[in-house]
Amino acid sequence: MSASPASHIRSSIRLDTRIVPDRRRHKRFHLALLGRFMRANKQEFPCRLNDISVGGAAVMSPVEVEMGERIVAYFDEIGGLEGEVARVFDGGFGMRFRVSQHKREKLAAQITWLVNKDELGDTFGRKHKRFELVNKTSTLKLPDGSSVDCRVLDVSLSGASIGTEARPSTGDVVMLGKLRCKVMRYHDRGIGVRFLDIPDPEALRRYFG
Repeated sequence: MSASPASHIRSSIRLDTRIVPDRRRHKRFHLALLGRFMRANKQEFPCRLNDISVGGAAVMSPVEVEMGERIVAYFDEIGGLEGEVARVFDGGFGMRFRVSQHKREKLAAQITWLVNKDELGDTFGRKHKRFELVNKTSTLKLPDGSSVDCRVLDVSLSGASIGTEARPSTGDVVMLGKLRCKVMRYHDRGIGVRFLDIPDPEALRRYFG
């Protein structure tokens, strides 16, 4: 089996020598990123990423969680990750990711970029260029059939960042205007979605102006 693009990049770039080796299955990298996490009861809390691998992460938070509890976390520059609490410690918890092989490969690329972003540059790992929008409003139809007004913060051929107080679950299918989307992550202003039917570039341009 041939190596993934992310593994080729990792092999050609010097990784941070300050990384502390451990005996876990997946190598961990120390990354201090701010984020939020949602518990099984839908309550959200701020947190900070301490270290991460493609298999899991150590998360710092003053909120106590339960072993085995389902967690959905969002971290700046990484996005949304789902998993369960694998251990608890003073000041935080460790979570084990439940992600697909495709997501693992994407996460490996994101970690590689974050550790080596000075060498790799800002556009590594982004499939489609995103464009920020100013005061673009739309309607978000939720899985229960209700609709709420929202703001489209930025958009690309593959997805969009939406400003909204609604918090549908990750994986839920929603409608942004007439575009069918899948909720992928949370951020401090709303949600990030992926278009399930990637639109024609010219139609997307006309739709969002």
